Amino acid sequence: MISPSNVQNELLALSQHKPSLIKTDTDVPLTIAVNAIDENGERVEKHIACERPLMVYLNWRPIVTLMTLGARAESLALGYLKNQGFISDLKQLESVIVDWDVNSAAIITSESTADLEEKLSEKTVTTGCGQGTVYGGFMDGLDDIVLPQPQLKQSMIYSLLKNISTYNETYKNAGAVHGCGLCQDDQIVDFVEDVGRHNAVDTLAGEMWLKQDTGNNKLFYTTGRLTSEMVIKVAKMGIPVVLSRSGATQMGLELAQKLGITMIARAKGKHFLIYHGDENVELDAMPPKRPAKTS
Repeated sequence: MISPSNVQNELLALSQHKPSLIKTDTDVPLTIAVNAIDENGERVEKHIACERPLMVYLNWRPIVTLMTLGARAESLALGYLKNQGFISDLKQLESVIVDWDVNSAAIITSESTADLEEKLSEKTVTTGCGQGTVYGGFMDGLDDIVLPQPQLKQSMIYSLLKNISTYNETYKNAGAVHGCGLCQDDQIVDFVEDVGRHNAVDTLAGEMWLKQDTGNNKLFYTTGRLTSEMVIKVAKMGIPVVLSRSGATQMGLELAQKLGITMIARAKGKHFLIYHGDENVELDAMPPKRPAKTS
């Protein structure tokens, strides 16, 4: 448990409001070394990604247990609660308590949670990595979202894909994780890896919320698929473009069309597919066409 000897009190730099951050001194490891036998029957030492439960509390009411890598637990918990519609006013935040001794993150607010039980009763299991869960309130406010129409260039997309290939440190070391990036033009503003892509996007959402950063000039990148859950979370972050190394689902595409999000998927190397918003992308660096297959 947290004790005075292993607690550090920090202030999160916000414009007018500074909730207290209380966390254990030692960060949890993201990977561990294990032994394995390779295809030649030889014993080799490799790293695998850590996975641990994080129980998220809101005003000491348990909300959900997230299976996570463990990086930036405070941002993950905040982003999750905000995206699910449990908290809405940054000024109501009083403290964030992260305690890896008991695998928990507690968010304390002065905001009323009178409708908390009603929201918790409306639960949907989603196509998140493993099993994702969304609650009543997750869809609230979507009709009020107005996103700007971006102006993108094909050459910028290629440059971004090249730049982002230098990230994914945990994946390169151990595999078994997804990465999500907050980008501006071809530069990576922030990048998070986790065992589930929904955890990574929630962490970025929490970071943006605390910094009061806007998403209207940003692009969201993910190594994972673009499901309805991912598109909704990106829309709530105010980001008008999603770019994925993987594919998209039917409902994810329908929501992108409804919300006016430019959706680009299967993006790797010189290849990508614009599923929505092709009018926002200038094809200024088209690669040579592949020769047609002959029978």
